[in-house]
Amino acid sequence: MKQVASLQYGVIFKKAFSQLDVFKAFVKDIIGIELEIDKVETEKSFEQKIVKVEFDLYAEDLKNRVIIEIQHQNGNDYYDRFLHYHCVALLEQAAKYSNYKPDLTVYTIVVLTSADKHKTDVAVIDFDPKDRYGNSLGEIKHKVIYLAVKYVDENTPEIYREWLSAIKESLTEQIEETNYHRPELQTVINSIAKNLVSPEEKYAMIEEYNFETDKKKKFDEGIQQGIQQGEKDKALAIAKGMLSKRMDIQTIAELTGLTHVEIENLQRIEGLE
Repeated sequence: MKQVASLQYGVIFKKAFSQLDVFKAFVKDIIGIELEIDKVETEKSFEQKIVKVEFDLYAEDLKNRVIIEIQHQNGNDYYDRFLHYHCVALLEQAAKYSNYKPDLTVYTIVVLTSADKHKTDVAVIDFDPKDRYGNSLGEIKHKVIYLAVKYVDENTPEIYREWLSAIKESLTEQIEETNYHRPELQTVINSIAKNLVSPEEKYAMIEEYNFETDKKKKFDEGIQQGIQQGEKDKALAIAKGMLSKRMDIQTIAELTGLTHVEIENLQRIEGLE
């Protein structure tokens, strides 16, 4: 059993999957293309008027005429966010060519390491038009592929399963390396060993953990505030009905939990004095 840094952290995910042989093997298994590239860029960014878009891992293969983006995500809104990112990559090409057909096919692979409400291991946005019988026309190859590692099981396609299982197991910060036979996965496991994590990478992990914790806390607080506001609105509606029936403020306060000041303000606003 090897002690490893969790692949839930972006800095560790990029460290592992930016390795050329790992990136190429992962892409081949996920989308079936044997890439011919000599580098993988990390944190590749495009400046857009709406928002700055930054891809965790990015490569262009001019021979196979493809752009590959791999995104790591640990949180909400990832369906819409990475569809937006994918479209930005398409629009970047439009600026370079004189017609609407981009020179390169764009594939975006999104790896989710947190929970997802749909609880599905693999989901795909296929941009190719379909006829009314559901048959593809073969005009547009662009795809967004979502991989949610927490839901990998025995029914997950075998070609995906070993990759997703290894990522999932890393979330416990230890991996039984003998369970994995692909040399590229052994490369991943060795590269994320805890004793090889640099001080800079540890700092980035702590920062990411604190950011995600703070974001979750604010989300939970927002939910709680919404619940409380809903209860307050309900109490005010009940109080309004009681005021219209000329019930006294003390009784309304006891039944609704509102203060005398809140009821008096409601009475004044609604003209029920």
